[in-house]
Amino acid sequence: MTFPVYFYLGSLRIHPHILFESLAYTVALILILRNVRNDFITPAQRTFIIVAGLLGALVGTKVLVLLQHIDLLWQHSQLFLLLSLQGKTIVGALLGAVISVEITQKIIGINRSTGDVFVYPLIVGTAIGRIGCFLTGLSDRTYGIATTLPWGVDFGDGILRHPTQLYEIIFLILLLIFIRLRSNYQYKEGDLFKFYLILYLIFRFLIDFIKPDFRIFLGMSAIQIACLCAIVYYWRSIPQMLRLKA
Repeated sequence: MTFPVYFYLGSLRIHPHILFESLAYTVALILILRNVRNDFITPAQRTFIIVAGLLGALVGTKVLVLLQHIDLLWQHSQLFLLLSLQGKTIVGALLGAVISVEITQKIIGINRSTGDVFVYPLIVGTAIGRIGCFLTGLSDRTYGIATTLPWGVDFGDGILRHPTQLYEIIFLILLLIFIRLRSNYQYKEGDLFKFYLILYLIFRFLIDFIKPDFRIFLGMSAIQIACLCAIVYYWRSIPQMLRLKA
């Protein structure tokens, strides 16, 4: 396999990252619109929340991308500028969206949790997007460190690496199956989103140890530090889904 893996529509060559990122956004949006049909808040309030989430995600992803690659500022300033314009990180987008939505809900007077409707769209959309990350190869900078394991992937530089994008897809599929199997269980409003968020952040905190990222503090990357801070914040709010009875 040669990376990037391009797709063709007639004479049009489509980059895998663009294709799967667009597909991820489209599928996620469709799932969100389906989920909000029976929502407890008004359409206008939901619009405010979605817009706030998108703006927060944009700010969060850019801030964390810059911190994640801050070493390039003095090593390769042009690449740093390119990443600041094009780079994105799911963790930054998630945390930025959560903060923005929490602030917006307080402003418009919503005291109930609104995050549960986003869980399935986020899981499915992220998994689809990671396919594009994998097929893009080295330029996406989401691969793992070198490995001698039989499933290591050469993304084009002759080095077998952990396919961390595929690890994440497998994790998301297992998480989706687990949540679906327990869909009839009773849990408090908002617990589903917290459950998804905390598990995803724990996964990212651990998996990023096998990524060749710049370690900004105590052997951790900026993304790992952000994950750890959020995990500590939500620790007491982790829903007890494993102990719930139907």
